[in-house]
Amino acid sequence: MNDLVSIITPTHNSAKFIKETIRSVRAQTHSHWEMLIVDDGSSDDTVEVVQKICQTESRIKFFPLQQNVGPAKARNVGIENASGNYMTFLDADDIWFPDFIANSIQTIQQTGIPFVFSSYRRANEKLEFVYSDFIVPQKVTYTDILKSNSISCLTAFVHIEVLGKKFMPEIRKRQDMGLWLQYLKEIPFAYGIQEPKAIYRIRENSLSRNKKNLIKYQWQFYREVEKLTIVQSAYYMLHWMYRGFMKYRN
Repeated sequence: MNDLVSIITPTHNSAKFIKETIRSVRAQTHSHWEMLIVDDGSSDDTVEVVQKICQTESRIKFFPLQQNVGPAKARNVGIENASGNYMTFLDADDIWFPDFIANSIQTIQQTGIPFVFSSYRRANEKLEFVYSDFIVPQKVTYTDILKSNSISCLTAFVHIEVLGKKFMPEIRKRQDMGLWLQYLKEIPFAYGIQEPKAIYRIRENSLSRNKKNLIKYQWQFYREVEKLTIVQSAYYMLHWMYRGFMKYRN
């Protein structure tokens, strides 16, 4: 059985956190993985840090880009070079619990659903759990994701032997949502694992916390990527704004 897992990790000025992220991958109970790290034109020591780790870890494949192209294009470089039976994503400042991969594969095998995702804990930059855990719904459909993207990059896990490779739309924001929706157009739903299996680090300068700045990108996504009507876009935007507020209320 081919159980190789391809892990896509974009980096940009992540020298402060990338060691912890890689450490959590190397600690996985499922050891048959490849980690495709794509550096998106970092100006700090990220490249040097990753290259040093690569000297002792043959399962890491490093792709340093010469200039900053954005997270969508960086992730797509990883997707294109992925050779695993499964594909998953882990940003350069997030952390997996040791059984994340094994539990995701087991869930796919038990449910027969080729797209699963997990709940996660939320921490600040110092890994202090100052926010409540984010518990995902057990099932999400295409329309559910339009209302609120409850599938985060750090726990999305896709059986690409079944669903095939798809690429993120090359837009500034919501590119992960665009990929999930492509898969959810082909299957009834993705399956959510209620037990937290990762730690999402909320950065102080994270754009995802500033909902006002994201409104225009969300609207453009509905209209230009998913080609929804104005009425449909307004309907889903209202849901998205309300659920986004509720997600970070504590």
